[in-house]
Amino acid sequence: MDVSGGSGQPRSGNDEPAEHPAGPTAPATGPTDDPGPEPERGKGPAAPQDPPAADRAPDGDEDGRADTPRPEPGPTGTRSTAHTTGTDGRAHGAAPHHPHHPDPSEHRSLAHSGIAKGEPPQPRPKEPGGGILMGRPFGVPVYVAPSWFLVAALITWVFGGQLDRVLPELGAARYLVSLFFAVAFYASVLVHELAHTVAAIRFKLPVRRIQLQFFGGVSEIEKEAETPGREFVLAFVGPLLSLLLAGLFYLAMKPVEPGTVPGVLLAGLMVSNLIVAIFNLLPGLPLDGGRMLRAVVWKISGKPMTGTVAAAWVGRALAVCVLIGLPLLNQSGALGGGGEDTGGMDTVTDALLAAILAAIIWTGAGNSLRMARLREHLPELRARALTRRAVPVETDTPLSEALRRANAAGARALVVVDADGHPLSLVREAAIVGVPEHRRPWVAVSGLAQELTDGMRVSAELAGEELLDALRATPATEYLVVEETGEIYGVLSAADVERAFVKAMARPTP
Repeated sequence: MDVSGGSGQPRSGNDEPAEHPAGPTAPATGPTDDPGPEPERGKGPAAPQDPPAADRAPDGDEDGRADTPRPEPGPTGTRSTAHTTGTDGRAHGAAPHHPHHPDPSEHRSLAHSGIAKGEPPQPRPKEPGGGILMGRPFGVPVYVAPSWFLVAALITWVFGGQLDRVLPELGAARYLVSLFFAVAFYASVLVHELAHTVAAIRFKLPVRRIQLQFFGGVSEIEKEAETPGREFVLAFVGPLLSLLLAGLFYLAMKPVEPGTVPGVLLAGLMVSNLIVAIFNLLPGLPLDGGRMLRAVVWKISGKPMTGTVAAAWVGRALAVCVLIGLPLLNQSGALGGGGEDTGGMDTVTDALLAAILAAIIWTGAGNSLRMARLREHLPELRARALTRRAVPVETDTPLSEALRRANAAGARALVVVDADGHPLSLVREAAIVGVPEHRRPWVAVSGLAQELTDGMRVSAELAGEELLDALRATPATEYLVVEETGEIYGVLSAADVERAFVKAMARPTP
């Protein structure tokens, strides 16, 4: 079984990209469209201490909090804000009024919102690791999840009981033989997953990792196959390798006496690989057979989403069949166990295992639908539509003056430029939060800025998966958006991408 994913969900991070891999993810707060009323403040609409006008990025929080990027484990690091140039292409004066930006009169100052209260971004729990790293075949890391040890112990106990009936002379040594069988079985599962990995690499699809876990293994392929034919091949090679392994173990049994330890091990590995192949060929997601069914429906209908929906619902039907049918088959002896000898504990164990397996299949089918809907909405994430307005400031400009200019221009981002108007660095929004208002006239923007790197420049034409790939390649919270001519268009905030993503995902798929 392989899992395609990881290419779609935007994330934001902190200012330490070295500690976090790239990749945008969904925000902790939901979207809201109500900007709220303009709070009253002293004398005059724009005191020198006011930060940039917060026209509440697409979908700000209900309490008026500006869209401050939050530190995020995993895929991105943190950076900061930038600017658009004037209509003449130079980095001087107010930014042009893009159609997607509200009128400046509707903007709120950051000083009036939650960000100016000095509240630091809330950290999120780190993304769980993949377990114990066992190696990197074909450059892909292979992890053994902690749940594998539980399964290995269970297999050792169950297979040891069977060995006691077949080879009672082994005594306690039967558990060592059973442990060897558990390791050999999961080595076969690894071969199954490596087949998916090699096919994915052949089709130039990135593979994040392989993980051996509770019920088998998972190949995390980060992108979908481009054609239904490739999708079918990518799914079929795993069960095919399991069938080949079953055949090899069968041939290896021929010269071996059946009543010996090697004979029992080879027979067990043959049967287990045959079961893995047959089970994965069942036509329901997230199993390989479900991906094959998806490819067939995709080919017939011309729509990958139609194939996903069909295969996912078949997967849910399979989950129900496993939940009800697996204990009944075990009790009847159809799977090799004598129905007349089945005790109460065996019945409970069968029902528990069936429930766990059914839950995994049901959840996997639902996740497949969710990922398909994600990819349907990815084209809605367009850099040009999500870009913030910004103003340029020179290195020695006091922060209070820079914020005053931003308020006057109705902008929400700052960029440090040289004397010719070329951008040098992006002012870190998180750093603005940490500067008390009474100190802002004495703090230069250059002290709050992060150097602008090539990876922080993104094209205004980027959209969907290409946009997310660009954001993952260089972890940041803000990016300088430029036209094809090199002219500065504005600033793209990872927090805005998050909110747009959540808003798009909340809408039903047509």
